[in-house]
Amino acid sequence: MFRFLRYPVHSYFPRSYTTKLAQPTSVRIVEVGPRDGLQNESMLLPTETKIELINALSETGLRSIEVTSFVSAKWVPQMGDNAEVFKGINKMPGISYPVLTPNLKGFEAALNAGAEEVAVFGAASESFTRKNVNCSIDESLIRFGDVMAAAKKAQVKVRGYVSTVIGCPYEGKIKPSAVVRVVDKLLEMGCYEISLGDTIGVGTPGSFSNMLREVTKIAPVSMLAVHCHDTYGQALANILTSLDFGVAVVDSSVSGLGGCPYARGASGNAATEDVVYMLDGLGIYTGIDLPKLVNVGKFICDKLERRSESKVNRAMRKTNPNVKC
Repeated sequence: MFRFLRYPVHSYFPRSYTTKLAQPTSVRIVEVGPRDGLQNESMLLPTETKIELINALSETGLRSIEVTSFVSAKWVPQMGDNAEVFKGINKMPGISYPVLTPNLKGFEAALNAGAEEVAVFGAASESFTRKNVNCSIDESLIRFGDVMAAAKKAQVKVRGYVSTVIGCPYEGKIKPSAVVRVVDKLLEMGCYEISLGDTIGVGTPGSFSNMLREVTKIAPVSMLAVHCHDTYGQALANILTSLDFGVAVVDSSVSGLGGCPYARGASGNAATEDVVYMLDGLGIYTGIDLPKLVNVGKFICDKLERRSESKVNRAMRKTNPNVKC
């Protein structure tokens, strides 16, 4: 038999969870599908398909599209054609095409391919860092320092990723203080923006609030982005929570493609179609043509022989006459 709780609501929900801060009026979506979305797919796609995907994404109104990763093909086979993909895409004015560069060797290869923006990928978890890049957090930061110095000399912008900001597949819960430490170091090195990644998708609005409350004590919210995986179906809720903190940059992946090769069971990123639909409903400007984006999602899912993980994609393809499918 159910009993009604007699305790006041505020005893369960702290004031910070219910007090709404100013949401941004516009949000920049960083489309990570071509890199983070494809890197964990077992089906190796032809270079031409990846180029077609990125060119189609460029036509949707996106302003940032992460193209590829300059890592060893031995570790991430899907990214083995990184230079060919980057050189082959149509780079449109007003759109940035960053690439991931884990070390100086990767940065030099990206620079030779013509990259004008790169990203370095750190973590708040020692165990995850060792699994991912085979070194400690401190050692990874030293490597990033080499990349930052070379990037400054070449006048290349650097974005920083901090993964496992809520939980780690090896260590469990991650303390906000561990996230703060890495964010602080990356900002000190000169990263223009820090993307906070819930790599295994265990975050909730409560844990995201706790993390963001600490990070925003040392980092301007204007320099922060969020990168939410949807393993437990919390990605949109966590993005909405981040908007309430004033975060105005959101990473997402077309049709929810993605995962993590070092985090077993982690599902894809927040689907870009779902994020755009939510932001449109909030009256927050993205500049993205949603029907065009849905068509791109269908295109890449057809190539991968899988269904779209975006509920908006599946719904619009049934009901919206502007979607060509």
